[in-house]
Amino acid sequence: EVQLVESGGGLVQPGGSLRLSCAASGFTFDNYAMAWVRQAPEKELEWVAGIDWVGRDTGYLDSVKGRFTISRDNRRRELYLQLDNLESEDTAIYFCTKLRYRYFTRDGGTHRGQGTQVTVSS
Repeated sequence: EVQLVESGGGLVQPGGSLRLSCAASGFTFDNYAMAWVRQAPEKELEWVAGIDWVGRDTGYLDSVKGRFTISRDNRRRELYLQLDNLESEDTAIYFCTKLRYRYFTRDGGTHRGQGTQVTVSS
């Protein structure tokens, strides 16, 4: 059974930073691209960042480019998202997702975790 468990969310002031983590189990982690998606209150799910199966190729939502960094550690079976220079518009629940292929796609994937709340407020 695929399991994805996110952690690292919290309350942070504008301009602050957080590092999200996702622990994966139940599938061959290094065979799949991974992504982070988010859902803000009363808004649709939004793809944020993706990474290929070896961590060589990454992609980002335009509004987070230069502020967020996605990475992975295949030996630890973990996915990360470094969030810097946070803005109030980044407030959302962030989900780790398993994608369908080795190369990332800009969609919600096949499985998601339970999410971790990120709140940016002064």
